[in-house]
Amino acid sequence: MDVPPFEPRPQSAQLLRGRRALVTGADSGIGQGIAYELAAHGAAVAIDHVGTPDVATAMAEQIGRGGGDAFALAMDVSDERSVEDGFARAAERLGGLDLLVNNAGVEKQYPLVEMPFAEWQRVLAVNLTGVFLCSRAAARLMTADGASGPRAIVNLSSVHELIPWEGFSHYSATKGGVKLFAQSIAKELAPHGVRVVSVAPGAIETPINAGVLADPAARQAVEDQIPLGRWGTVGDVAAAVAWVASEQAAYVTGSTLFVDGGMTTYPRFV
Repeated sequence: MDVPPFEPRPQSAQLLRGRRALVTGADSGIGQGIAYELAAHGAAVAIDHVGTPDVATAMAEQIGRGGGDAFALAMDVSDERSVEDGFARAAERLGGLDLLVNNAGVEKQYPLVEMPFAEWQRVLAVNLTGVFLCSRAAARLMTADGASGPRAIVNLSSVHELIPWEGFSHYSATKGGVKLFAQSIAKELAPHGVRVVSVAPGAIETPINAGVLADPAARQAVEDQIPLGRWGTVGDVAAAVAWVASEQAAYVTGSTLFVDGGMTTYPRFV
């Protein structure tokens, strides 16, 4: 079981001290890095997972040993009842909720003419419907009578909310949908003091990209499209999420922060 070590930031450097967060799909990859980063910045974190709880539980224990506060939360973001129950449990355990990170996502390559309808439905259910269900549940808590203080919904989008991606039309459709969904609810929730921001990673070194990273030619082909000349790390994305969730970004809402090494400026994509 690969559970990274946890080390909190000094209190003077913590951006999220006292915040109560839920991170979906938080037991691997970018989600895992985000959960650790939020906790390092002083937030109490609900670590959402599906399937076996082993990794999420170990993460929570690791954070607890480091002086933070976290717990594992079993929740399927594509299932309405599971989401409603999960947010109720999170709010009870944390004493409320003021930060949601919609990170859970899936992808699998299929050319359009070969794509099974079930696969289209699966990707939309997790990547788009899941963002809707979780955002709705979070917004209900964040706009309830008496809710106050900094509150934010952060969506993990992708450069593919802007860049078309052959073989991943279902994935790209969800990220384009998340972009306008986020902008729309940002306008709705702004009068309640709730910010909505998207963070859009480019090519990131995660287990889902292991095959490309292990192939020198394929890895180089991706790097050739990145002006900064390297793949991003989970830490790059997690740091951006912590910042946009913090009061340092209090005047940022309805926008997308691309964490892509300049990939969206590459001439092929403009």
